Amino acid sequence: MRGINLSELAVKHRAVTLFLIIAILAAGIFSFGKLGRAEDPSFTVKVMTITAAWPGATAQEMQEQVADRLEKRLQELDYYDRVETIAQPGFVSMRMTYKESTRPSEIQDLFYQTRKKLSDEAAKLPQGVIGPFFNDEYSDVYFALYALEAEHLPHRQQVQMAEELRQGLLNLPGVKKVNILGEQAQRVFVEFSYERLATLGIKPDQIFAALAAQNAVAPSGFVETAGARAYIRIDGAFDSLSLIENVPLEVNGRVLRIADVATVSRGYEDPPSYRIRHQGDPALMLGVIMEKHWNGLELDKSLKAQEAKIQADLPLGVNFAKVSDQAKNIRLAVNEFMLKFFVALAVVMVISLLALGFRVGLVVAAAVPLTLSVVFVIMLLTGREFDRITLGALIISLGLLVDDAIIAIEMMVVKLEEGFDRIHAATFAWSSTAAPMLTGTLVTIIGFLPVGFARSGAGEYAGNIFWIVGFALISSWLVAVVFTPYLGVKLLPQIKPVPGGHDAIYAGRYYQKLRSLVHACVRRRWLVTGLVVGAFVLCVAGMGVVKKQFFPNSDRSELILEVYMPPGSAFKSTEAVAARLEKALLQEPQTTLVDTYVGGGAPRFFLSLNPELPDPAFAKLIVQTPDSHARDALKLRMRERIAAGEFASARVRVTQLLFGPPVPFPVVFRVSGPNLDVLRGVSEDVRKVVAANTLTKDAFLDWGERTSGYRLVLDQDRLRLLGFTPNEVKSQLNALLSGNPITEVREGNRTVSVVARAQGSQREDLGNLNNMTLTNSAGTSVPLAQVGHFQAVMEEPILKRRNRATTVEVRADIIDGVQPPDVEMAVYKDLQPLIAKLPAGYQIDIGGPVEESAKANVALAALFPIMILLTLTVIMFQVRSFGVMFMVFATAPLGLIGAVPTLLLFNQPFGFNAILGLIGIGGILMRNTLIFTDQIRQNQDHGMPIHAAIIEATVRRARPVILTALAAALAFIPLTLSVFWSSLAYVLIGGVLVGTVLTLLFLPALCSLVLGREKTRVVETSHITAG
Repeated sequence: MRGINLSELAVKHRAVTLFLIIAILAAGIFSFGKLGRAEDPSFTVKVMTITAAWPGATAQEMQEQVADRLEKRLQELDYYDRVETIAQPGFVSMRMTYKESTRPSEIQDLFYQTRKKLSDEAAKLPQGVIGPFFNDEYSDVYFALYALEAEHLPHRQQVQMAEELRQGLLNLPGVKKVNILGEQAQRVFVEFSYERLATLGIKPDQIFAALAAQNAVAPSGFVETAGARAYIRIDGAFDSLSLIENVPLEVNGRVLRIADVATVSRGYEDPPSYRIRHQGDPALMLGVIMEKHWNGLELDKSLKAQEAKIQADLPLGVNFAKVSDQAKNIRLAVNEFMLKFFVALAVVMVISLLALGFRVGLVVAAAVPLTLSVVFVIMLLTGREFDRITLGALIISLGLLVDDAIIAIEMMVVKLEEGFDRIHAATFAWSSTAAPMLTGTLVTIIGFLPVGFARSGAGEYAGNIFWIVGFALISSWLVAVVFTPYLGVKLLPQIKPVPGGHDAIYAGRYYQKLRSLVHACVRRRWLVTGLVVGAFVLCVAGMGVVKKQFFPNSDRSELILEVYMPPGSAFKSTEAVAARLEKALLQEPQTTLVDTYVGGGAPRFFLSLNPELPDPAFAKLIVQTPDSHARDALKLRMRERIAAGEFASARVRVTQLLFGPPVPFPVVFRVSGPNLDVLRGVSEDVRKVVAANTLTKDAFLDWGERTSGYRLVLDQDRLRLLGFTPNEVKSQLNALLSGNPITEVREGNRTVSVVARAQGSQREDLGNLNNMTLTNSAGTSVPLAQVGHFQAVMEEPILKRRNRATTVEVRADIIDGVQPPDVEMAVYKDLQPLIAKLPAGYQIDIGGPVEESAKANVALAALFPIMILLTLTVIMFQVRSFGVMFMVFATAPLGLIGAVPTLLLFNQPFGFNAILGLIGIGGILMRNTLIFTDQIRQNQDHGMPIHAAIIEATVRRARPVILTALAAALAFIPLTLSVFWSSLAYVLIGGVLVGTVLTLLFLPALCSLVLGREKTRVVETSHITAG
């Protein structure tokens, strides 16, 4: 790097340099305080759920008449990936998932397009279909969840109380929105006895008409007076139950009141669709969502103050409790980073101190806060924040960012020993190592490029690793060439020149031993190269034995229990099982809190929770425990109780949270095909194969069992004689059994439906159906048995499809101590004979973590060619020789030789994070090789023969290489204790240590093979002269 010399400028204009150091540190401290704190990076969930209802339709009709039409329109969308549909009698829910490659910025427009297409289609759906309704708010993660329970208060008063609390929370700075969860839709029920109606000759329709006519909001005109305009209001709206009871009803010339033929009462949606319980009692939840880039720890302070205020004002018997708190996890993550930061600093200090002396250690250590300050400022300017990924990336950077400072200061010490004056010694590093250091830095950053630009969920989640490592390494290079020389001039002790100069410095005992070792390697270069290539091939083969995973289990202390009832089960029976589980959990000593969500999933308090479709046969329990040890103990205990058959009426699954994009089950196979009966047989065969594998447990089909229903077979001739149409029978029966929403009562900011139906005792008894009476147009009452008879039939309670093909999922859990992808692939091998003889039109696909990690890897692999091209370009500009360029590039994958044995030794799985580790090692190895080849070139410029140049370059570079490797390896040790980053840390430690040995012993052998060829002529001449 000729021309401008940054080191020289920094050393000559010391006041400016000192000012810059102070300014950077001050800006860094300021930025550190201002940066947002969050548990996980913001992450777009590319999912939308769509629901529609059609009272009275069968599951088959819902699928053919409603779902199919909507699915066709969804398939026209850009970035359409898949749509999963569940059709039930009278209701359909669809989960629309967009492609992984959808950019987060495009997702809102896609949601709009989806709404537009389906709303256009809604007009063409059969009469009576309600909806479609949309929900796309899955990207919000609740920062805090509060449960509000009050046994003695009616639910509607709890809702009013929640509304007041919500307003208080919304006013806090940093709160984006607050949702009330678990609110039951209120109803006013008008319940009549059909026997009494029959006696009086009243049709249910007459009650409906009387109620509807009484409660409209309609204009009654206004009068223009000389002053203000006077509006005329007619008050007939229902605002109390007595008004409904007193509505007049004209029957055969007599006027009755509603109260004479029916009872009016308040209640809630029956059956409920979603209910939340806290510690075994019904509750409401308030979910607080934080604004983007806000400091979670600051928000936590203001929330705590607000909580204290709320607790002080709560009436007796009302309980307000925090059930989920992200701040705790943010605090842990930030503290973990601070601890690792100081450990890494200490490591760097100690290593430099032992090898180069105390003051040299200080100079190297000073590079760390300076570099981090620059990074914090850039993070603040580019809108990034502290979260699991950026903190991890900073810790990765800690291991790499002292390299440049060590190389620069070591060069300065050597030059002082050779007799240079301070200024000259300080500026020498610029001309000798600045260029290869910069190239090495760029090469390492380019290695992470696929992660930064991968268009996938995993790429969006972990993308900041590229940016943070990039910022840190570029900053560390600048610090090493600008501030390290200045600090060296200021802080280094008086170093006496070594008599005998350069040669004497490297004539020590250890250097002599290293020299003879390197000489032996160069002499037996073919053997050394062969051994390394052999070791590499062995390690590639060894990857087959290493456990695979996508993202690791979370270290959070929550335990999750999922309750799967037989499809089509009633909400009541699901809630009963959930209540029994709650009771069992509350008896266990490890349980702190239990929250139960019946009829759907839990609110998204953790990034990787999957959006679940509403389903009355599903419940989820979230159990808070003191720590992960208590969680594991409770997990074992509950699994034992479930295995003992304590909750035999349901399938209960005990799991924990996972990092990374959502993957609900560890083993999933999808079986799809046209005919449901054939599909049932095939999926049962798949289930048997999955269950036969010793690594799986609890294999089951997600649907497919039939349930009994009743069909009313009408006698058409009798119907006509008695003056009925089939539609009249349908609507009267529906009104008697399910009830008809007739009108609404307006209360404050809520509207409450008024529903008329038969009395509970008459509704809920199957044996009573035949006695129900219908009223014809003439007012004559006829028992149901006279117009038809009931027939028991077996039917599908639900139908599931994926991309418009009927699909059954075979799901299973895995035993402890094995990784999901390994198990899935093993089972997939077992399924091959079955797949080979599938009937035409049927297929078996692998789902779960294998499918998800494949998506992530495809997105990474798409960017590999660009990464390789850029890397080669940067190296070529530095070395200007094809042979050397390929040699530098070929050292990148050798990190595997260290990584694979380390993973096997410490029983670590290989996943997305370990891939990042391998990329990091590749960069470190290429950087070493670049500096090494540059040293050989300098030695040759000084007239050394090629082999001597190689050996001397190795000896010359040994100290900085060993120091940087030790600094990196030891700095990563604290990371091995982190659940999320441990596999990456092990890969880096193993790779760096083995990589260093390769740099010192294999690299000289390789160079003599590659460069020896290029310089054969030179070598021959030098032999002649030597001879």
